[in-house]
Amino acid sequence: MYGYGGSSFVLIVVLFILLIIVGTSFMKGY
Repeated sequence: MYGYGGSSFVLIVVLFILLIIVGTSFMKGY
């Protein structure tokens, strides 16, 4: 959709955001 390398860039950003969310939720739960 975003052209060349667009899907891969979005995938990396989504994975990075999910990692931050999981990390913060784990710290709060712990």
